[in-house]
Amino acid sequence: MSHKLLYKRMKDLLAGEEGAVVKDFGGRITIALSYPNTYYVGMSNLGYHKIYSLLNREDDVLCERVFLPTEEEINILEGSRTPLFSLESQTPVNRFDIVAFSVTFETDYLHILKILELSHIPLKGEERTDKDPLIIVGGICPSFNPEPLASFIDIAIIGEGEEVVLEMIEVLRHMHPHENRKEIFIRLSQIEGVYIPSAYHVSYTATGEVTSVEPDDGFPKKIRKRWLKDINRSPTTSQVITHNTVFGDMYLIEIGRGCGRHCRFCTAGYIYRPPRNYDLDLLLSEGSKGLKHRERIGLISSAICDYPRIDELCEGLEKMGAKISVSSVRLDSISERLIRYLVSSGSKLVSIAPEAGAGDLRRAINKEMSEDKILNAIELIVGYGIPNLKLYFLIGLPGEKDEDIDEIINLIKKIRHIITKMGKERKKLGIMTISINTFVSKPFTPYQWEGMEDTASLNKKIKYIKAGLRRMNNIKVIHSLPKWEFVQGLLSMGDRKVGEILLAVHRMKGDWYRVFRELNLNPAFYVYRKKRFDEILPWDHIDIGVKKEYLIEERSEEHTSELQSHSFISYAVFCLKKKN
Repeated sequence: MSHKLLYKRMKDLLAGEEGAVVKDFGGRITIALSYPNTYYVGMSNLGYHKIYSLLNREDDVLCERVFLPTEEEINILEGSRTPLFSLESQTPVNRFDIVAFSVTFETDYLHILKILELSHIPLKGEERTDKDPLIIVGGICPSFNPEPLASFIDIAIIGEGEEVVLEMIEVLRHMHPHENRKEIFIRLSQIEGVYIPSAYHVSYTATGEVTSVEPDDGFPKKIRKRWLKDINRSPTTSQVITHNTVFGDMYLIEIGRGCGRHCRFCTAGYIYRPPRNYDLDLLLSEGSKGLKHRERIGLISSAICDYPRIDELCEGLEKMGAKISVSSVRLDSISERLIRYLVSSGSKLVSIAPEAGAGDLRRAINKEMSEDKILNAIELIVGYGIPNLKLYFLIGLPGEKDEDIDEIINLIKKIRHIITKMGKERKKLGIMTISINTFVSKPFTPYQWEGMEDTASLNKKIKYIKAGLRRMNNIKVIHSLPKWEFVQGLLSMGDRKVGEILLAVHRMKGDWYRVFRELNLNPAFYVYRKKRFDEILPWDHIDIGVKKEYLIEERSEEHTSELQSHSFISYAVFCLKKKN
């Protein structure tokens, strides 16, 4: 297959879309907006849709999409020395003014380097000239720790990017033709939420701990997270409709942002503080628009059941003729009405996340949910005719004991008993999919000082759980691989030295463990080491609006036992006490 057939593939994808924007290049600021994964994955991301739409609303801005090619396509591009090109106009990516990446998963960091290489753009920022595009990253991963990418990017957007990108465009509109990159970076750095890694200099101890992060003159000491005070000004919905994606059969609508539960392992509960909800009337209006494209409306949020008017929203959508899907439900706040709406929409599966089998461990991670509440909610769901469940559990949590693994098995057996009993009555046995995932330390959570459990121990736990459930014919166990969760932990908790590992892995075609053996940099230092509370962490020059002292209080065992599950109130009280 020649590169000409790649152009045809792009045109075929475009032909299957509604909502793509095509503009002339002349006189416009040009942006290649890249999702560093395949089209099928990237076009399922609502944040990516939103930035694409916002940028193209500006008359003097042209924004086109770029995705990671398949292996076959990569071989063709490399064999023919053809640079990677954009979807809409098949223009080489290196001809754009800006290449912006929307990054949701740390495991896509390697894909960023591959896309730059395929685009014939130098990988390291220090190797690029004023003729090369500006390289920008945004999304949840750069918001909590952009440091592993620091050598490869020019700009990171910290927090929510909707307003930031438009303010950056305004600066670029008034840029003098002869301004160099340093002058442009100083002007851009005055925008809240814009971080210029090359302007910050990191010092280390002999053992590898960070001792200081000092900015150049003209750059802020700390970079403050950007967040939208009024999300109703800009609803987040599907903008380009296509069947060639994970959620191709539905129109997606974000109903809220952030989560008020603040589970201690979860970044979303801290990065997106405070939680915000869209107005009901706005969501119903967006649902009406969505029904022109798809019969099914997918509701997206970190905490669907915590949307205060979820029943009214579902009722309104159902009256319009919509079928409804939700990302997941929380068992201690799910309502009968919501279950009925899901059943009437044809839902056969509900996803839930007990996270831990033992009540004490659930309380420790701030997921206060009694076993009785869990089992009663399961009875309710199955009783209304939803036969299949997907349950998410975490292993390797701080403070986890061997008996906590037994409690995961015991809870699954109790849930299975309910499904089996009610299934026999209905003469239809439901399937339980058990997803076992590894705890990964994340910045800006109370567990950011914790090391991860070693991979050998985690593998034993997975094997033990699978053995405990082996003879149960309606249970399917899936699990992450601890060796790859180790890599995720490295990229989550690493400093900018980890960029050396990233670059070496890219050059060695993805062979992480060969690099670990050969490179003189110990990944266990970042992944397994328990950090001191007084230590400077690689991301401490990022300000997400949550005080470090509060996270320390949340982490302490004494404080944990005193907290209520809704820790947002305790956070407010804590800040007031510190202020006074």
